[in-house]
Amino acid sequence: MIYRLFVILAVFSAACAQMLLKQGARGQYSSFWRQYINPWVIGGYGIMFLAMAVNVYCLSKGVQVKELSIFESLSYLFVPVLSFLVFGERLTWRKMMAVGVIIIGIIVFFI
Repeated sequence: MIYRLFVILAVFSAACAQMLLKQGARGQYSSFWRQYINPWVIGGYGIMFLAMAVNVYCLSKGVQVKELSIFESLSYLFVPVLSFLVFGERLTWRKMMAVGVIIIGIIVFFI
C-alpha cells in the first residue's frame, strides 16, 4: 500500500517537473543551447528522473505494471490543476469533465 502512495507522489512530482519545463520554455534565451541548459529545464528533467527511479523501485517492491499505468493517468488531473494554479491557464468544463471520467476510470479499475 505504501508503495502505491509513492507512485502517486512520483506522478505528482513529474507533473511539477512539467511546470518547471514550461517555465524554462517561456524564457527568451540568447542561444539554442541556453534554452535547453538552464536551471528550470535541468531541474525539471532531474525531478522526472527521480520520479522514474521511484516508479522502478515501487515496481520492484510489488506494484504491478497495470496499476502503475493507471496511476500514471493521474497526471491528467495534476497537470491541468497545476497549470491553472501556476500559469493561470484556463480550466474549461470539457477538461474538467474529462478529468472526472479519468478519475471514475481509476476508481472502477481498483474496485
